[in-house]
Amino acid sequence: MRRNRHTKILATLGPASSSESQIKALIEAGVDAFRLNFSHGVHEELAALVQIIRSIESEINHPIAIVADLQGPKLRIGEFKDGKIAITQGQKFRFDLDPAPGDETRVCLPHPEIMGILKPGSLIFLDDGKVRARILETGDGYALAEIKAGSKLSNKKGLNVPGTVIPIPALTAKDKRDLTAALDMGVDWIAQSFVQRPEDAAEARELMTGPDGKMRASLMIKLEKPAALECLDELLDLADGVMLARGDLGIEIPPEDVPSVQKRVVRKVRERGKPVVIATQMLESMIENARPTRAEASDVATAVYDGADAVMLSAETAVGAYPVQAVGFMDKIAQRTESDEIYHKIMEEMRPDSLHDSSDAITTAAYYVAIDIGARAIVTYTMSGSTALRAARQRPEVPILCLTPDMNVARRLALSYGVRGIHTPETVTDFAGPADHAASIVKKLGYGLPTESFVITAGVPFGTPGSTNILRIAKVE
Repeated sequence: MRRNRHTKILATLGPASSSESQIKALIEAGVDAFRLNFSHGVHEELAALVQIIRSIESEINHPIAIVADLQGPKLRIGEFKDGKIAITQGQKFRFDLDPAPGDETRVCLPHPEIMGILKPGSLIFLDDGKVRARILETGDGYALAEIKAGSKLSNKKGLNVPGTVIPIPALTAKDKRDLTAALDMGVDWIAQSFVQRPEDAAEARELMTGPDGKMRASLMIKLEKPAALECLDELLDLADGVMLARGDLGIEIPPEDVPSVQKRVVRKVRERGKPVVIATQMLESMIENARPTRAEASDVATAVYDGADAVMLSAETAVGAYPVQAVGFMDKIAQRTESDEIYHKIMEEMRPDSLHDSSDAITTAAYYVAIDIGARAIVTYTMSGSTALRAARQRPEVPILCLTPDMNVARRLALSYGVRGIHTPETVTDFAGPADHAASIVKKLGYGLPTESFVITAGVPFGTPGSTNILRIAKVE
């Protein structure tokens, strides 16, 4: 199960990848974490997928992260009498609150909150931006628009109102039910959709906190709205990780802005020492084709060059015809990119400054010591995972082996750059034993040969979260 890359792969499960054999094949092809899309499927089906993953995880003795992706307040239009209509540029079209099936002149927009914010001149994007309309006038329960682009529209297509803070909570009643179910299933991450304000993330954290005051999973905020970009620093104070969901975001902001936003987001999140996932349409053509386009390969490589912790596959593995091949190509693209000399120069140039505390100083020193002595790995003993996250922040060229007595921590770190979480339930009480223990693991897992060096960081007294204060060079026996 050793990977020859540091960038992780997050794959979405669905009809094309829901059996035990298919999931096992995806892991063998390179998947490090799985996404369960709570917009589709019932809780019983999703819980069954969790059990399959955990069974395989136990069999291969390799922690795997599971991300529960909440639907969020996805805006959609109503239905049409015939299921779909043809539209033409320049025609007038009415959106209203009437639940009756629509036709070529109108359709229901079942969101009174949206009606309240539409004004003459407002833009509406439908069906992932394929249809665009500009509001001409508004009245009591309706908005009249002019079609600016598009040729067809069908039932329940998605709706975006760019440049507007939508007055709808980021957690719907469905999301709260799904959140409770996902936590009961034992997922490792909750991905919160359509976050706009710090209050959205704060509400999710409150719901995710158990009776003992501890979070039952880690919170990943999805950046899909421009409003979230404007308060990213405040959101990062509350989030444990970030997913840049370029699908909806690419509708809300000009497409030419997405690449620069991606680079800024990855850099900022990395500086905070939290994992960042790049998602949406990475190998889209592989839903139907056995090979990706050159542009798609370049897109994945760009995310790797930017320093992302993980890249994600959506429909490619959920409903695509070639799920295992899609993972294989993503794996090869990431490996090839990370072997590029330019990649290493970029990682060095973007290396963040120290966070000016003793734990970060030790972790930063471990990175440079590993370079100087040609260490084969950096080994961290950690209770909370914070030491491994600090190490990943440096983007070292050698793997980070995170030894932890908490299986949940080992799983959660499967999304972090270069980190291999290793569950070690043994009790650690001094620093002599851990060196021998770590050496045996490095050797057993094939990360080092006898006489080769590795670097260890840990905290004394052992078992105290956030107390990293010792660095040691050790050798494989």
